[in-house]
Order: sequence, then structure tokens, then C-alpha cells
Amino acid sequence: MNKQNYARPQLILLVALRVAIGWHLMYEGVVKIFQPTWSSYGYLMDSKGWFSGFFQNMAANPGVLNVVDFLNVWGLTLIGFALITGLFSRVAKIGAMVMLLFYFIAHPPLMMADYIFPGEGSYLWVNKNLIELLAVAVLFVFPTGHIIGIDRLINNYRKK
Repeated sequence: MNKQNYARPQLILLVALRVAIGWHLMYEGVVKIFQPTWSSYGYLMDSKGWFSGFFQNMAANPGVLNVVDFLNVWGLTLIGFALITGLFSRVAKIGAMVMLLFYFIAHPPLMMADYIFPGEGSYLWVNKNLIELLAVAVLFVFPTGHIIGIDRLINNYRKK
């Protein structure tokens, strides 16, 4: 795909969506970096649904929990940065979708699920993690990093 395939408003909105999601993910990661006591332990132990045992087992193993915390903090930060700047944007979008899928299945919006951490609203089947995952999937099939982003500079350099 090239720039000619998008109308100007389409390109502006796709880039704005990419940057907004990138900002959200990066900020979530940066906040966790500056909270040295932060851990995903509580979130994982509070998991409900079909995969709750998987997430609770991750939390129960200190070594695995350390890896999960590291990947979560730095994954959010680096994926967010990559989306904002349009750097390795294809890989960043895949990473974002994987992380958001894990967040969604760890805390699915089920009718009878009662979570310790209060939600931001009332959800059934669809929540902000699923919506953000679908938005990243849209960005994946309508890429913009090669038009507005560092990926464009990299592609231009490779062509020379």
C-alpha cells in the first residue's frame, strides 16, 4: 500500500488512532517503570473465566511473575513508543494485539465475574481491551508507519 491509497482524512485519522493507542500503551508502561513496587500479581490472581488457572499459576510462580512483570512494563512502553513514532510498526501492532488479547482473556467481561479491582464501567462481552485490540487490528490492515513514521525513513534508506 502507498500514500495514494488513502484519502487525506483517512490517513490523518489512522495516524491519530495509531498515536493515541501508542500513547495509551506507552504511558501505562512508563507509569509502571516509575512505581518500583508495581506487580501484575493482583491482576493475575484476580483472573476469572476459562483461562484463570493459567494466569493464577503465572502469578504463583515468583520467577515467572518477574518475567511477566518485565515483559508487561517494557512491552507496553516500547510497543507504545513504536506506535507513536511509526518505528517497526507492523511488529509493534502484533505485540499490542497479543498483549491486549492477554489482558482481555485474563479479565473477560463476563456477566457473573466479580473482580477485586473496580472496572471503569459495566461491560458484557465487550470491554476497552477488546475495543483497543480491534482498533489495533484495523491499524494492522491499514498501515501508516511507512507513510508517516520512522518506517518511511527506513524504507527510503533501504531503497537507496
